[in-house]
Amino acid sequence: MSLFAELKRRNVLRAAALYVGASWALAQGISQLSPAIGLPDWATRWFLIAAAIGFPFAMVLSWFYEWTPRGIVREGEVEVPETVRYSTGRKLDFAIIGVLAIAVVLLLTDRFVAHKDASLDKSIAVLPFANLSSDKDNAYFAIGIQDEILTRLAKIRALKVISRTSTQRYASSPDNLPEIARQLGVANILEGSVQKSGDRVHINVQLIQAATDQHLWADSYDRKLDDVFGVEGEVAQTIAQTLQARLSGAEVAQLAALPTTNPAAYDAYLRGLAAERSVFGSVPTLKAAAAFHAQATALDPKFALAWARGSIDDGLIWFQGFDRSPARLEVARHGADMAMQLAPESPEGWLAKGMLLYHTQDYDGARTAYAEADRRWPDNPEILAARGFLERRSGHFDQAIALFTRALDRDPQNIGNITTVSDTCNSLGRPRQALAWVDRALTFNPTDAAIINRKAEYLIAAGELDAAGRLLDPLPIDVDDVYATQNRAIYLFARRDYPAAIRMLQRAVHAPGFVLNAWNGYYYVYLGWAQKLSGDTGAARATFSEARARIQALEASTGDNGYLASQLAFLDAGLGDADGAEREGRLGVQRAGKDRLNALGLTVSLAAAQALSGRKQQALTTLEGLVNAPVPILYGDLKLSPFWDGLRGDPRFAALLAASQARLEAQARSEPGLEGTP
Repeated sequence: MSLFAELKRRNVLRAAALYVGASWALAQGISQLSPAIGLPDWATRWFLIAAAIGFPFAMVLSWFYEWTPRGIVREGEVEVPETVRYSTGRKLDFAIIGVLAIAVVLLLTDRFVAHKDASLDKSIAVLPFANLSSDKDNAYFAIGIQDEILTRLAKIRALKVISRTSTQRYASSPDNLPEIARQLGVANILEGSVQKSGDRVHINVQLIQAATDQHLWADSYDRKLDDVFGVEGEVAQTIAQTLQARLSGAEVAQLAALPTTNPAAYDAYLRGLAAERSVFGSVPTLKAAAAFHAQATALDPKFALAWARGSIDDGLIWFQGFDRSPARLEVARHGADMAMQLAPESPEGWLAKGMLLYHTQDYDGARTAYAEADRRWPDNPEILAARGFLERRSGHFDQAIALFTRALDRDPQNIGNITTVSDTCNSLGRPRQALAWVDRALTFNPTDAAIINRKAEYLIAAGELDAAGRLLDPLPIDVDDVYATQNRAIYLFARRDYPAAIRMLQRAVHAPGFVLNAWNGYYYVYLGWAQKLSGDTGAARATFSEARARIQALEASTGDNGYLASQLAFLDAGLGDADGAEREGRLGVQRAGKDRLNALGLTVSLAAAQALSGRKQQALTTLEGLVNAPVPILYGDLKLSPFWDGLRGDPRFAALLAASQARLEAQARSEPGLEGTP
């Protein structure tokens, strides 16, 4: 008889299956019950090691002993009929099926029930830390400490941590914790305070279960500045243990790792974080953050996190057109390279590398880098948003919306991400979806002028000028806000209220501190055309000529930029240079490169420049390619903008307007439930 046949006859194979199945079921049970009965995290691991050690002994016993109606007897000592062996085998089969069924039920319970409850129990929001320092200039230190604790918590996969962007509007120790927890979708709140005096720091933290106001844990830390680096990791690890969140070995090591041991470098890094978080994306704060991070890396050249954050800051300054110099781009590139060289496993380094590649339109390389960052830090809202921006620029608009929606799970009150989704929906010719998203943003900031301006923009896109006016007319005009000023100019042009547009735009270009850049150059476009359309051709020519000289000089100093070329196209059209308008308009589209979103927007500008310079048929041909484009020309633009007034008597334009209206109405019919909105 073969060995396999003998193993089968003696039920050794069945015994092996039963042993493995029972071990698996018991391991599942221990894993799920250990938090409730106080077993340590390693209990399951050691049980599995013991089970593996016991397996060969169990197989030896099953070879030498038989299970009979009289009990377990030594094989060979008692004659066992085949009917008894068959009956024993059947019983073992049922036992195997039973333990496997129990194991599967436990697994499904763990995945779909326990994890659902645990995800709530292990969810946390870190509220702004109070600055108790007598020197209020030390507020940056409290912001930085809070941000570092939050970052370490967010890297623990078993926890759901809400991003600081969504928590920064709350007070440090509010009275309505249950309501705040409900708004943020968490069960627990971490409060804290920081007091910095001389070379000493005092940090207080307390973890509160929001629904019951139960204080789960609290502690205080008194440290010297040169010994403060590890506090954030200690706090994060204690919170994880308090919430019974399992930590992997890699996570424990990551929490214990010190970003730097240089107190001055760490101080500069925290100042940079505070500058970033104050009004992220504005020119002064970005430049301040970049300078602080550069200071941190000068003090500690091995400070990988500071290299990564500095690279992101410098890259955004370059990408957004505030400093398009090769030197600024090279600083961003060097920072990303240093971050990757010093910490190749750091998600922040991969994010910095991905953003650099994205900014320079290496979209495939950026996609790979973002995937590496996402693998190392899943569900991080900054990484998800970066992926969303990439897919948006690549023309994968619905995928972009899905990524931003995922980011909002961990950052539910991030106005920037919400309005990016609303902008994307509007660009796709879905103004009703855009309005639903922007209304969500308004629930958090109902009086925010920037959000109200966006809502007005979407109403104009839908052709609802009066509704837009009811929102815009009460708002004060802030000429320092480029988006708000341009949006108001579009509204006033649609109203044909050129005198009001001229007054506003002259105020803007003569405002103290006005510095021409790729965004506010459009002030001159609208100012010159408001003067021309109102009949003041002399003032218009002067504006066009001055603006052309200034924008050309800016272009020469900052390099290629599609927006600057687009502005020159409008100015050439105003000066009567149709060839120049055509050339610059096409150059703007060409400079968009792989950026599908900007390419389509700059194509609309090309059509407008053609129409304004008298090339009606070329303008109509360009527009015909846009009505059904992925990012179409919007119905409200065609209906309301005076830039198309020279085309309105043409049957081709009438057909374009009708097609655009039909598309808008079809989109409305297909959105009865506003699918894809909050």
